[in-house]
Amino acid sequence: MRNLKITLAYDGSEFHGWQIQPGLATVQGALAAAIARVTGEAVLPQGSGRTDAGVHALAQVASCGIQSPIPAPNLALALNDVLPASVRVLSVEEPGPEFHARKSARAKSYRYRIHRGAICPPFLARYVYHHPFPLDEDAMGAAAGAILGEHDFTSFAAVDPEKGRDDEPASNLRTIFRSVWERQQDELIYMVRGTGFLHHMVRNLVGTFLLVGKGSLAPDDVRRILRACNRSTAGPTVPAQGLFLVSVEY
Repeated sequence: MRNLKITLAYDGSEFHGWQIQPGLATVQGALAAAIARVTGEAVLPQGSGRTDAGVHALAQVASCGIQSPIPAPNLALALNDVLPASVRVLSVEEPGPEFHARKSARAKSYRYRIHRGAICPPFLARYVYHHPFPLDEDAMGAAAGAILGEHDFTSFAAVDPEKGRDDEPASNLRTIFRSVWERQQDELIYMVRGTGFLHHMVRNLVGTFLLVGKGSLAPDDVRRILRACNRSTAGPTVPAQGLFLVSVEY
């Protein structure tokens, strides 16, 4: 049995998230179907985490075991021949039997894109959250820095979190290594890197930072919200289409 590490990118617009669901188009389902067509084997590739409906990935990682002798580079080409155009396998590697896409992950990076122009170009609409209204972007930057380090992120988790989402302990403690806002022309982009992320955590953080930008909260309020460990104290969940899984580190 060969253990594969599959790195893939996808446009999540037309998928109901990563996790396979009966009767619905999912990324995990599409990848499993492609592997079955190419190798004749029924496997369920395990992702580094479950992206939600509408969320995109620049470099999601999946792992699975197969018996097919097809060389890894050829397998990547064959999978891309049968996958939908919205999913591309970037590489296939054989890291050894101990590797697991989810359990072996040490850090992940996400990006959230906000389009600040008065008019959002139609070819960007599926990949950004359009917010042309006034924001104090410096205050949002200060608020982002407040979450650095290890914290209990219960206030920023979904009210009904998916248990075992990252196959980690039930604790909501996570360590954030980087949390910054960056202006790139008409886009305001949030970049965050940490040991792991709870269900809706990045989207809830962004929703809270937007309240800071609007003046409804002060940057220091983010620390108070963290200490509260109560979802109702934080901001709303922003739309999924602006969120990208950028990379997974091992």
